[in-house]
Amino acid sequence: MSTVVVQALTKRFGTMAALEPTDLSIESGEFVVIVGPSGCGKSTLLRAIAGLDAPSDGRVLIGGRDVTALAPAERDVAMVFQSYALYPHLTVAENIAFPLRMAKRDRRDIAAKVAEIAALLELDTVLDRRPRALSGGQRQRVSIGRAMARDPAVLLLDEPLSNLDTSLRVRMRHELARLHQRLGTTMIYVTHDQIEAMTLANRIVVMAQGRVEQVGAPLDLYRAPATVRVAETIGSPAMNLLPVRIARAGAAGAAVMLPDGATCGVAAHVPAEAVGGAATLGLRPEHLRPDPQGPFGGEVELFERLGPLSFVHLGAGGGRIVAQLPADWHVALGETIRFAIDATKAQLFAADGAAYPRITP
Repeated sequence: MSTVVVQALTKRFGTMAALEPTDLSIESGEFVVIVGPSGCGKSTLLRAIAGLDAPSDGRVLIGGRDVTALAPAERDVAMVFQSYALYPHLTVAENIAFPLRMAKRDRRDIAAKVAEIAALLELDTVLDRRPRALSGGQRQRVSIGRAMARDPAVLLLDEPLSNLDTSLRVRMRHELARLHQRLGTTMIYVTHDQIEAMTLANRIVVMAQGRVEQVGAPLDLYRAPATVRVAETIGSPAMNLLPVRIARAGAAGAAVMLPDGATCGVAAHVPAEAVGGAATLGLRPEHLRPDPQGPFGGEVELFERLGPLSFVHLGAGGGRIVAQLPADWHVALGETIRFAIDATKAQLFAADGAAYPRITP
């Protein structure tokens, strides 16, 4: 296990900055997930940590050692790719053993290590098969096993589950979490899937446009996103984001005006000079409650019943709203429903996208 520290790391391709100056500190044994939309810089950051891409500026330290100028093989890291990258002509055992053979390890040591990894990843019954005879989940486990063979200090995973179907992804998420608990290896995992981030991570790094927007525990980011971009990224269904104007601000909180003229209270510290200015109101679907006199409403455009949960999608004046309904509710397309929300549950973002500080009860 090792710490990973990134200091003012930057990556430019010509005049384009793929990664703005970035600072990040990962503790030994953490499972950190970097999440964000395509093109946000998350894979660029991972490849810079791995040594596959040389940074334009900044430093990478692993276990307290500056590895910025070192080749990937000298960094004591291993990487698992989206494409598995297995050797098709080698068996499962030979694929796992490959990095050990390249390191000229003793044959008995190699055999013992392959057996250990195969048992851990439940691959011991397929060691003689070649990749084409394996399922997608088995191939990904072989890829992980090969990365683990050298006992790396840090395991890097670049969207390793994106090629799997839904049921396999769920199972592999469980297996990765179990693997981390058993090994305690420092893991850095890149994905665009926020469900993977929420279920796997000790901490999440949310990135957008080459910058780190927020770092924190999954529930901290869910409950208190620091920016609109974090609010858009974390949560399924996503947070409702409505354009509003700040109508009133004071020590007890603020009030905002919706596009249709209705008002809503928000427990947020808003400076007096912001009154009259534009803002964005954030509402989690589960915090909206049916209320015939509520300020939020619209016609039902879609109704989703997902087992114990139901969601209604409304066409509203300022955009669309998704609300979670009690499981026994029945609605009809075209029906108008209104909702209210507790002021302490609503979140308010300034015109620049930064969250206003919340007033806690």
